[in-house]
Amino acid sequence: MKRRNALANGALGVLGALGAALAVPPAWSQAWNDPVLTLFRYIDIDSGAAVAEMLRAGQDPNVRNDKGQRPLHWALMQESAKSVKALLAEPRTDVEAVNDNDERPLMIAALRGRLDWAQALVARGAAIDPQRGERRWSALHYAGSGPDNGVAKWLVEQGAELDARSTNGTTPLMMALGYGSLDTAVMLLARGANWNARNDLGFSPWDFGRRAGKAEAMRRLGLREPDTVSAKP
Repeated sequence: MKRRNALANGALGVLGALGAALAVPPAWSQAWNDPVLTLFRYIDIDSGAAVAEMLRAGQDPNVRNDKGQRPLHWALMQESAKSVKALLAEPRTDVEAVNDNDERPLMIAALRGRLDWAQALVARGAAIDPQRGERRWSALHYAGSGPDNGVAKWLVEQGAELDARSTNGTTPLMMALGYGSLDTAVMLLARGANWNARNDLGFSPWDFGRRAGKAEAMRRLGLREPDTVSAKP
């Protein structure tokens, strides 16, 4: 009898600890009263089934949260794979919608180095360069500044603007040398990226690479500081 009571008490102790661990935090308790917060919470924990159920019940898949992010953007940022799948399967999801930072979902997928998601977005209708020729950040800029994993090369093969200019005149090559990998920069140069370009602050690809500690690596590749006279388009 004593042994049975001890086991029972032990089980109750385990269950009590488990219950405490599973207790819903205050922030989550508030979320359940707000469908938008609830949707984003499900994305946080990557409950794809719950996301899909909310969408089937009529939840807007393009709603913004208080940070100006949309569900698909947020799922891509958090790398919540099941949620991404559920949102892409929803016909109402706008794959070209921008968040408050003027970013499209393809840009986020490129930044995360997720070739599979980039391809899935394009298959769903996302444009490689929706405003080709305009000065704005592009998916190729973002791919160049992240882990890449083949995304930049694929975007170029799909017709991405090689020397696209951001709002401050920065090119994807500059981003690759300043924030990404040397391999991505080499690929862009092999495709014809402009080595002599300068952004609005007068910085060249060399300047970006030098500031990132890549000067010696660039020299080994035979790259040299471009002329001081800009070759801006």
